[in-house]
Formats: sequence, C-alpha cells, structure tokens
Amino acid sequence: MQSSHLQDSKETTGGSPAAFHTSGNEATPSLLIESSQLSPSLRTRKPLEPTAEELAALSRFERFAFRFTHRMNQGQWKRFWTWCQSVFGAGWIHLSSYNLMRVYGLENIEAVDHDRPILLAANHRSFFDLYTVSTVLFRQTKWRKQLFFPVRGRFYYQSIAGMFVNLLMGWWSMYPPFFVTGKNPMPEKRAFDKYSMRRLAQLCSEGAGNVIGFHPEGTRNKSDDPYSFLRPQPGVGKLIKDANPQVVPIFIAGLGNNLPGQVLGNWFGGDKVRIHFGQQLDLSKFMKKKDHVRTYKEIGEFVMSKIAELGEADRVLYESESD
Repeated sequence: MQSSHLQDSKETTGGSPAAFHTSGNEATPSLLIESSQLSPSLRTRKPLEPTAEELAALSRFERFAFRFTHRMNQGQWKRFWTWCQSVFGAGWIHLSSYNLMRVYGLENIEAVDHDRPILLAANHRSFFDLYTVSTVLFRQTKWRKQLFFPVRGRFYYQSIAGMFVNLLMGWWSMYPPFFVTGKNPMPEKRAFDKYSMRRLAQLCSEGAGNVIGFHPEGTRNKSDDPYSFLRPQPGVGKLIKDANPQVVPIFIAGLGNNLPGQVLGNWFGGDKVRIHFGQQLDLSKFMKKKDHVRTYKEIGEFVMSKIAELGEADRVLYESESD
C-alpha cells in the first residue's frame, strides 16, 4: 500500500514518458505502452497474464511471489482477502485512530459510479496514508469494493519478509509490482514492468468496485509543511489517459511515520488525522488530446492542483479550529 514512490519521466522518441510511477517507497520507472496496444487487451474481463518472456525477467523467487500474489488478487481469493481487510485490517486501524480521525467530503466518493473503477489520487506524507483511507471506505461506505495498491516489487516480491508484510498490512493488495525502481534500478526487469503497466491499466478500466490507490507525487514529501507538494509525475497522467478511470482527489494530513507513536497518539493526544475527499474530476478535455508526454504532465498537474485545493480548505478549517 502505500509506502511511496517514483521518479521523473523523460520523453522517448515515440512521445511517451520513460517512467511510470506507482506506490512504493522509491521511484518506480516503468514502461510505456501506447494506448493502441492496451485497448484490445483491456476489453476482456479475464485478468491479463505476463508472457513467458516477461516472466523470464524475474528471479525464481520473484516469479513465485508474483504468481502467488497474482492468484490472491483474483476471484474468490480476492473476495476472501477483501473481507479480511475490511474486518481485521480496517478494524485495528480504526481502534488505533478513531479519536483522531476527521473525514470530510465522503459524499463525493459516494456520488461516483460504483460499477466502474475508481482511482484515488492522494498526496503522500506518511507510509500509512492509504491504510487510513481504505479504513474509511470499508467502515463508512457500503458498496462492494476491492482495493489495489501498485507497489515497488523490491522487498515485497523479493523475500518472505516482504510477502509477510504484504499479507499483514495489505492483505495481498500491494499489487501489481514494479521492479525498475529509483535509487537501485533493475533495468533487466523492465520487460516484466511492461506487463505490470498493462495489468494496472486493466484494473483501472474495468471491474465494478475496483479501487486503485495512487500517489501522483511519486514519493513521500518529507517537508515539515503539510501544505507543500512535490511535482506530480507524468505516470499518473499516462495511466488516466490510457484507462480513463473515475478519479477522486484526496488530501491527507496529520499522519506520522512512527507506528507506535501514531497508535499511542490516539489515546494520549496527537495531531488530528484529516482526510478530505474531493469531487470526481472532469478530465474529458484531456481525453481528447493526443497521447503525448505533454498531455500526461498536464493531467498530473491538474490532478495535483485539485489535491492542493483540498489542502487549502483543510488549512482554513484546521486553523479556525485551532483558534
């Protein structure tokens, strides 16, 4: 879920960004597939599978971790783990935060079409951002949902410990994985990341109740100013242009990165955790534009501007409550 992500994108000779950014703790460069290549595959409801060549880019353990997690994110298994996530995962997060949690604009997420995928675009300051958002959705809304959080494959798909964290914290929802990550890139796995891009676009284009959590900034903003933002990455624009999901902006503030301290703050005093859901974004003007890195950047900047507007609303509200 949600630990964080990404790196800047460059334009290729084909006019596509050279990086695709998702959630994870580092930048996640990935692979640019043209919309014409994606469309035929996305018409089917059968989950896309990697080719033998794409799987060959992974180590034996990575292939095992992917195949297992891929299976856990389908059919009855996905429904079972979603139930666990809604009961146990959301339950302990609620018990650890209910005194601090403040939620605004929930009517906006209720107003979208729940028969189509929803892309939640949130600012990113804490490892726990999307955990708290998912808890709100499970506990305060009733429509059927299943969550997906694209994540860096390094760690989560390279060790038993990483798989255990995916189970314990995400109920296998940290999927699909991207391996060509920022500080220590593994370009030899680029072929597999092309598959992950196609799979993520499929999840964003079809599937009633699919909720995909995404951080346009790409990585955690470590500034002390909760109302500052990093430059949005064009990967989110590429994904939106290709898959055309419903996009709901979210602003989150008040969360830290110290888990024991965050839990103790619920009973001994801590910053209020504020989650603001914005209205679904109208992106129709961008859908009419050419598939080009400039368009992807414009989409990313537009999405980030709407998150920033929610931040300004929080600033006014929070400062007035503090007076």
